[in-house]
Amino acid sequence: MTRAGAAALLAALSLLAVGQARGEAPVPEPPGYRMDDYRSPVPATLAGARVVSTPEAYRLWEERNATFIDVLPRPPKPNLPEGTVWREQPRFGIPGSIWLPDVGYGALSSEMERYYRENLARATSGDPGRTIVIYCLAECWMSWNAARRALEWGYADVVWYPDGTDGWSVEGHPTEEYAPAPRPGEAVSR
Repeated sequence: MTRAGAAALLAALSLLAVGQARGEAPVPEPPGYRMDDYRSPVPATLAGARVVSTPEAYRLWEERNATFIDVLPRPPKPNLPEGTVWREQPRFGIPGSIWLPDVGYGALSSEMERYYRENLARATSGDPGRTIVIYCLAECWMSWNAARRALEWGYADVVWYPDGTDGWSVEGHPTEEYAPAPRPGEAVSR
């Protein structure tokens, strides 16, 4: 993370702390999936899931008994003039994670639902009792939605890490670059 990025993150976290100090009401869990405004304050809870802080997520990562799933959306390719070379910005996340982009939206197409289901099954070796840690960025509803969906599909040990790579990086924990899990018919990139 760049110095400017770290400063911006610290400023955002400070604003959140100021809001809590002012006594602003915590964000309640919605009755369904979050359908818009995905980068905004999230609840402190997710019914049925364990919610972990950065130290707890780091402990799970060190123990190597959990599967980490990154659900950060893939940036859309801009509409560029023909012949323009476009390079997707690299994704740096928690080492060993499986990146399943775009599975945290409130509504998924049947193709994206299948992609998420199949990759969760593969990541857990078909064991719905395996611990899965689902994350994105701080204040990102994508991870909340994706964790809720895994719970609804019968995964029994879902861990939601709401601080995601932002919280992980601020603590100086290692990150690695990785490519998203390919979608059916998509070539593996990077």
